[in-house]
Amino acid sequence: MKKIVLLCLVFLTISCQDSAIEKPSDLIEKDKMTAILYDLTLLEAVKSQNIKGGISQEEINQYIFKKHKINKKQFVASNKFYASDVEDYKKMFEEIKEKLDEENKKVTGKPLTTGNDTQNSDTPTVY
Repeated sequence: MKKIVLLCLVFLTISCQDSAIEKPSDLIEKDKMTAILYDLTLLEAVKSQNIKGGISQEEINQYIFKKHKINKKQFVASNKFYASDVEDYKKMFEEIKEKLDEENKKVTGKPLTTGNDTQNSDTPTVY
């Protein structure tokens, strides 16, 4: 019986440990990460238009990495870290949506979407 109680305590201790993702040593600053995700969102939209001779995912990635002076490993680790806090990550994408709305208003005179919901809060693909 003591062994069962001890075993249960071990499992309980393990399951209650903080499983937060460790902050990467080369973490991209939050504002810069939001700007990167904004650029990725725009480029993914362009790519999705299926324009003949359009841009490839690799071209998108290389452009983003060069523009923001980062590498794939740094982006993936930082994105994973920020995504681990779902509420904060959602706020980042809400900022992106607001910026997209502002840009769309400049061009069309109306917001990109209606309502308060973020229509697409998925992370853009980086291979």
